Amino acid sequence: MKSLVFVFLASYAATAVLAYDPLALPEAASPAPLDFKVQDPKRERALPIRVYLPATKQAAPVVLFSHGLGGSCQNNPYLGKHWSARGYAVVFVQHPGSDESVWRGQRPGQIPMAMKQAASLENFMLRVADIPAVLDQLTLRHADEAHALRGRLDLTRVGMSGHSFGAVTTQAVSGQSLLVGGARFTDPRIKAAVAMSPSVPAAGSAERAFGSVTLPWLLMTGTKDIARFGAMTIGGDLDSRLGVFPALPPGDKYELVLHDAEHGAFGERSLPNEGANRNPNHHRVILALSTAFWDAFLKGDAEARAWLNSESPRSVMEKDDKWQRK
Repeated sequence: MKSLVFVFLASYAATAVLAYDPLALPEAASPAPLDFKVQDPKRERALPIRVYLPATKQAAPVVLFSHGLGGSCQNNPYLGKHWSARGYAVVFVQHPGSDESVWRGQRPGQIPMAMKQAASLENFMLRVADIPAVLDQLTLRHADEAHALRGRLDLTRVGMSGHSFGAVTTQAVSGQSLLVGGARFTDPRIKAAVAMSPSVPAAGSAERAFGSVTLPWLLMTGTKDIARFGAMTIGGDLDSRLGVFPALPPGDKYELVLHDAEHGAFGERSLPNEGANRNPNHHRVILALSTAFWDAFLKGDAEARAWLNSESPRSVMEKDDKWQRK
């Protein structure tokens, strides 16, 4: 009898894995994104945000996204469109001081140095304070009867994500310990994190920085993931990208390494000094794995978690892409 039960449960689990599809989208079209500015009164700092809402009117789990150096809240719309269609309120945060204002109006020859100077400790500290400030303001807007976000945000289920400098921001607010006195900027409202182009700290050991991370983390990088601006490399080399995962403790930790993916592969267009030919499957893999991750750890979807922990992720990858979990 026990063997029959085991066979049934194994068959059910396999069927659930096969049925789950993180790339499937509903027929209902999602509304156009909403643009706001939120104020952090403590720092007298205004933060532009772009919000992608799902078609349904119920309160949705929230996913924050922090852009890379020189970016804006209008970057990465492919993520906002897909995640919101899958039932998430996706909030893209813009960080003044390390956003597009760094390079706009600059002569081409001045841009690399301007970007390097903006990748500063001061801007890092501003960024890690921006995230809780945005969450505080979203909480107020969710309760504001006159606001478009009224009743639309489930702030008990918050995911954090970002690319490059945004990945550094994501790491800091979702469990990383910093070198100075082991300081932490972890926001307890964040339940899971996706870091695209992560990096280890410039000083200190990766094990000390990441050894006590308890949240589910998904790391994404590429075999050519180096941020070059002119002759300068900013934000870590490949060893830095790949050094995060080994330092993480076991328990809902995942890493994707896309073959031949450059730094700009996680955005909408190639960056300067990168090849013009992009692999369209890279975005497909990014969307599939990130969606399954959010479904598993923000929605508590057992089928998504089973899919993520099976061999199914390889069905969307190409043969030289790498995937591991612990």
